Amino acid sequence: MRITRLAAVLACALPLIVASAPAALAAPAAVGLGSVIPAPIEVHPHGSAFKITKTTVIEAPRSAFDVADRLAEALRQTTGYRLRVVSHAPGHAKVISLRTGARLGPEAYRLSVRRDGISLQARDNAGLFAGVQTLRQLVPLRGPFTVAGGDIADKPRFGYRGAMLDIARHFHTPAEIKRYIDEISQFKVNYLHLHLSDDQGWRIQIDSWPRLTTVGGAAGTGVDGVGGGFLTKADYRDLVRYAASRYVTIVPEIDMPGHVNAAQVAYPELTCDGVAPRPRTDIDVGYSSLCIGKEITYRFVEDVIRELAALTPGPYLHIGGDEAHATTEADYIAFQQRVLPLVAKYGKKAYGWNEITQAPAAHNAVAQYWGLSRENASLAAAVAQGTKVIMSPANLAYVDQKYDPSTRLGLSWAGFIEVQKAYDWDPGTHVAGVPESAVLGLEAPLWSETLRSIDDIEFMAFPRIAALAELGWSPSRDWESFRTRLGAYGPRWTARGVDFYPSPQIDWAR
Repeated sequence: MRITRLAAVLACALPLIVASAPAALAAPAAVGLGSVIPAPIEVHPHGSAFKITKTTVIEAPRSAFDVADRLAEALRQTTGYRLRVVSHAPGHAKVISLRTGARLGPEAYRLSVRRDGISLQARDNAGLFAGVQTLRQLVPLRGPFTVAGGDIADKPRFGYRGAMLDIARHFHTPAEIKRYIDEISQFKVNYLHLHLSDDQGWRIQIDSWPRLTTVGGAAGTGVDGVGGGFLTKADYRDLVRYAASRYVTIVPEIDMPGHVNAAQVAYPELTCDGVAPRPRTDIDVGYSSLCIGKEITYRFVEDVIRELAALTPGPYLHIGGDEAHATTEADYIAFQQRVLPLVAKYGKKAYGWNEITQAPAAHNAVAQYWGLSRENASLAAAVAQGTKVIMSPANLAYVDQKYDPSTRLGLSWAGFIEVQKAYDWDPGTHVAGVPESAVLGLEAPLWSETLRSIDDIEFMAFPRIAALAELGWSPSRDWESFRTRLGAYGPRWTARGVDFYPSPQIDWAR
């Protein structure tokens, strides 16, 4: 059964009920210093715990106030205390101190908990933010709010730890996307790949081709004709800013030369015969293709890349490239040879699904591997020439796949993916001929053919995102340790109203 919003309300009310009871429940033990997700690299517990009270102060340089404010808000939600954020704490205060300038690597941090205070150090704000996510999990959900004493030294295994959300098959609103960002960032996921176009809909405003959204994003677009809508440029910029404030970088994707039916409905000149195809609301793939021999195709592609690159401060622009079954191999390679360099022309790193490795121009690009096999000769050959890889094997990392045959949402073409299956693989050694040095990280795609609401998103993503996030951050994996930590984390999702899947593989805390 699914976790309901009512359960979330009851969970949030529990501390008040306990506090007013004549015989209060026994105080909870402090959360174990190493019982967080993702697992830290080094944990050294000792006995001097720190108690957060309403007089605790958060101290940070003004340049890190955004991170300090995020911590203060998170602690307010857990404890009810409105802790002050200051640049210089009074001498008598019990302090949570955030400091930048430490000689540490990207996103690395050191967390020290003593009886008289907590110290969090990092090279920059991204590292502080990562450390804050660890600290949040160390604070019990009900008082006394005691943080176990000791030291943590931590850093990520991979620099790219991503999630993907498909808003083309079904449009998901900016509010839903923001909620998703809030949740994934708590597991140190630092990239959100937005799939913005497909056969069923076009979801991003492009000024030079306005019918892409007035037609391709209209009501009635999307799978089953449900889920019309699109992001204006203002919406997209706001999402970029919101994600950046949580140290998440947006990666936009426009899929081509296949998956373009919605664009061709809006602009029939993008077909070879100039005739608009019928709108599609089914989930078939592989039937559409841009007309490779027409110059208007490349004017269209360049305009889209130019406008999207201007909106996107992050380094990557994803051009799709998968399932182009209606494009001949020769035409596909010719298309990629012209289009991949256009991404660099507008200051971005080209990024595409692993099919792009058929083209020599992909040697300067990033390939996202979604195959089911642990062998892929084209990918291995491209890696030997310089291509970098994001790992997203569909049978392990696609969180739109069903958990088991009874799951009411999702698809199953790549197989069923329970939590242990999502956890029990190694992105650094997964594909023959692709060494860890060529792997930038991993990503968990969530396709939206069967999704309609934020509850649907959460049910399919969580808890598997937590498993995949640990693979991206932690250098080693231990299923028994992870399932214990995940079970203990469940009440935090419940308290926030996250509609997660209560996997039977996990002993969930109550």
